Amino acid sequence: MLDPTICPRCGDRADAPVVEDDELVCARCEHRWPFSRLPLFALTGPSGGGKSTVGPELARRLRDDAVVLEQDVLWTGGLRDDVDGHPVFRSTWLRMAAMIHQSGRPVVLCGTVVPPEFEPLPERALFTDIHYLALVADDDVLEKRLAARPAWRGWDDEERVAEMLAFNAWLRETAAEMRPPVRLFDTSDVPLDAAVDVACRWVRELLP
Repeated sequence: MLDPTICPRCGDRADAPVVEDDELVCARCEHRWPFSRLPLFALTGPSGGGKSTVGPELARRLRDDAVVLEQDVLWTGGLRDDVDGHPVFRSTWLRMAAMIHQSGRPVVLCGTVVPPEFEPLPERALFTDIHYLALVADDDVLEKRLAARPAWRGWDDEERVAEMLAFNAWLRETAAEMRPPVRLFDTSDVPLDAAVDVACRWVRELLP
């Protein structure tokens, strides 16, 4: 059974995984089974920072080392309706990444997330570490990038753009103070290849 919340012996499904060292433990029957704990890589930052542009090239370059995934693929239904940091959405992603890790390849998750949204969750115990790299940019650059997006993405909403600019500013100010700290890379004036180079080095230097 790949789902870390389901016991392969008795079939009980826990509300949260119980992890001791590199084993999962069933709270009902006390069965233990091995579980590979790997680091998770969160490529984050504001919308317009460059995640969607860097991600596909990063997947190509890291195809032998990691699995690169887009966070928004699960941004649907009840997961989207969840509130207060969307913990159900975040927990679902952590369980998904942990299951992929059982193949021996770490996950690079591209999406807007910060340590306070991942670190307190019970599923955090499924990983050795979570590393964060945020792609940021100057406000005028973000505004131009968001304005150039197709209409279906909804970035013609001035309030929504203002919220993203505020998040960009907050991230720049607080990245070093978060636990763990978030590494920043400014994509305002750099070509795509340079941004991908930075992301590749970040992953490879932190691989177990």
